[in-house]
Amino acid sequence: MSPEIRARFRIARRDFALEIDLTVPGRGITGVFGHSGSGKTTCLRAMAGLERAANGYFSIGDDVWQDESRRLFVPPHRRALGMVFQEASLFSHLSVLGNLRFAEQRAPERRFALHEIAALLGIEHLLPRSTERISGGERQRVAIARALLASPHILLMDEPMANLDLRRRDEILPYLERVHHELSLPIIYVSHSPDEVARLADHLVLLDRGQCIASGPLKQVLSRLDLPPAFADDAGVVIETRLAAQEPDDLSRLEFAGIPILVPRRDEPVGTLLRCRIHARDVSLALEPQAHSSILNNVAATVVDLVPSDSPGQVLVRLDVAGEALLARITRRSADKLRIRPGLAVTAQVKAVALLA
Repeated sequence: MSPEIRARFRIARRDFALEIDLTVPGRGITGVFGHSGSGKTTCLRAMAGLERAANGYFSIGDDVWQDESRRLFVPPHRRALGMVFQEASLFSHLSVLGNLRFAEQRAPERRFALHEIAALLGIEHLLPRSTERISGGERQRVAIARALLASPHILLMDEPMANLDLRRRDEILPYLERVHHELSLPIIYVSHSPDEVARLADHLVLLDRGQCIASGPLKQVLSRLDLPPAFADDAGVVIETRLAAQEPDDLSRLEFAGIPILVPRRDEPVGTLLRCRIHARDVSLALEPQAHSSILNNVAATVVDLVPSDSPGQVLVRLDVAGEALLARITRRSADKLRIRPGLAVTAQVKAVALLA
């Protein structure tokens, strides 16, 4: 069993207060999601020791970095952590290799070799270059490599792709997935992008106005019906699928729990695992399979529960599809007309599937 990460912080300001008490897994990626002003960055800075919280506590397993009840506070420079910010902040007078060696030489231990990290992040060809002559996406990959070569026990990432365009974000995401899968290192990943978090995270923490309103495994949190209105637009689920076949009409067939889903053609080899996100707004319901419809994806489902949506005249319905959760947002009139209730067998029509990998 991996060690847990414990964080308890209270930071009060004139117009804002962060007050959280969290326990998250000591492995994999924990995504911290919330809208502007929710306290994401403040929480991360407190973990790094850059903000000192009243009555604060922070530990990774048996390694305690803050415990105000014992007047214990390890300063940031003595914490075995790596941190990646929105801006790469590389040393402009050093080459890419010089930046990496700078971090490596100051690490108290050598957990990762420079050539291995460079290969992992695909930056070997950049090593001799000036940091002024590489792209924004390449700069962030170098910044991640530099943070890893400090041999951290935890990696803190504060919206590392916020300043990048969509193309550069798509360039970096596969490398972050490689770091996730190939290194035994817990990562706290802060983002205001629900798709980023849905693609990368194993565990999800939702912050709203300085409070933790939900924390748990990604799929479990995303499929909850009791989240506040601020998160209603992002309602949806994440499903792990397998690319099962290439169809003759430029479509690909994915499968989860033996259930097929058709999506625009993917170039990955058959058998590739793909994570996809299905928004509640892209799911409609029918009492019977619809043969005469432009919607290709019709799956058998059972209603688990429904609650009023924050949008006037709408409800949010939680469904069970072969053990996987699915959400649908429909009008109250439709729910009444179909007599939607727990236990009812329905057909879920999936209008769109957002592939995250």
